[in-house]
Amino acid sequence: MSAEESRDSVVGVAGDVSAGRRSAVDVAAEALDRLSRRDKELGAFLEVSKEAAFDEASQVDARIEEGEHLPLAGVPLAIKDNMWVAGRRVSCASRILEGFRPPGDATAVARLRAAGAVFVGKTNLDEFAMGSSTENSAYQITRNPWDLDRIPGGSSGGSAAAVAARIVPGALGSDTGGSIRQPGACCGVVGFKPTYGRVSRYGLVAFGSSLDQIGPLTRSVRDAARIYSVMAGPDPRDSTCSSEPVGSPEETLERGVHGRKIGFLAEAESEGLDASVASNLDEARRAFRQAGAEVVSISVPRAPYAIAIYYVVASAEASSNLARYDGIRYGPRRSDEDLLSFYIANRTAGFGPEVKRRILLGTFALAAGYYEAYYGRAMRARALLSADFDRAFAQVDAIVCPSIPSPAFRIGEKVNDPLNMYLSDIFTVPASLAGLPAISVPSGFSKGGLPLGIQIQAPRFAEASLFAVARAFEREIGFSDELPRGLNSA
Repeated sequence: MSAEESRDSVVGVAGDVSAGRRSAVDVAAEALDRLSRRDKELGAFLEVSKEAAFDEASQVDARIEEGEHLPLAGVPLAIKDNMWVAGRRVSCASRILEGFRPPGDATAVARLRAAGAVFVGKTNLDEFAMGSSTENSAYQITRNPWDLDRIPGGSSGGSAAAVAARIVPGALGSDTGGSIRQPGACCGVVGFKPTYGRVSRYGLVAFGSSLDQIGPLTRSVRDAARIYSVMAGPDPRDSTCSSEPVGSPEETLERGVHGRKIGFLAEAESEGLDASVASNLDEARRAFRQAGAEVVSISVPRAPYAIAIYYVVASAEASSNLARYDGIRYGPRRSDEDLLSFYIANRTAGFGPEVKRRILLGTFALAAGYYEAYYGRAMRARALLSADFDRAFAQVDAIVCPSIPSPAFRIGEKVNDPLNMYLSDIFTVPASLAGLPAISVPSGFSKGGLPLGIQIQAPRFAEASLFAVARAFEREIGFSDELPRGLNSA
């Protein structure tokens, strides 16, 4: 068994439990023990579900005894706390949802459960998934396992930290503008965003409805492909979910990149990259050539405008989606005065500064007299960006760029500088706007020993090809089994 398929990986655990070499209950106990020891300093989890996890694990063991085939047999997973898990909290790391428990599972969660996964807890995030550092949570700050003074990325920072700290082999995140890929790179794990519409959004609390996608964070490309294969596919409860065949990406994972043309994004070279990131990008070029690919430069001319487009589109959709949180149906009531005062009191106390900022920006963009100048114009620019990608993919099989413009920054460094914070997603936002599948793969370390990631993008619904390219890069660059230095004593 390779390092990527070790006994503590998604594929390794599923294989051991399915073969009877380990029980799901024992695996869950080991994960919960790691959680209790390692999360004290990290702050990755908002809720731990010990009893429920053991009950789920016992059911998995019983199903295995009955001869059932379970692709995720006994695999302990963490779930970002903006997704429904029956009977467990969904706070979105916001005060306005205090006390809310959903009536059932999100579709993605239900499919993982049916495949034998065991859910050990809900992870921290930027409030309503709005942020790039997991500092915007109403409850706690999550720290990077490689350096506890640094951010783990966001908004799926809790999930990324939990996987990087080896607490669980996999976790679910959501990605609107980079919220899986950016924390994946910051924490040195694989972060995968499927094509928009590939995975059902039913049971995912909405941020930007035309952008949101659920995806896995894992330690290897193979593990990400396994979780994705279980979750993906049509769902009648989500009208935006595609019926395009999912296929079996694990079967073609090792086909390599011989004869393939890999395009390195030209626009990424002019963004003032951190020196470590620029050097790492050169190493990625050499790795792809060594793996047998033809490496070329490719242009997506409107990529530099993606951040401006995104923060109009996403904020407008957030303003609309978050209008439902009025203090009447969710969270504690904070006023019994007239209706307007009631709304103001509850939304003022319930939402944090970043969420308020985006609601105000989005409401302005949708206001009468401004809609066409801002939202309408942004949507037209989004279509042009998507067309740029179509032309680029007529020339190359995949597009490569950094996942992040710099290694993980220090906690508090950018929290009062929102524009600088937004630029953390400069390389991930374009694929989100175009609805493309994209994956961040660990690509080494900065001079200071912090993880870096390379992002690979593919045409819509070309997940199988994307996984094969990512696996070829992972194989060439080498799989790191090093425990993050912040956790050496745990």
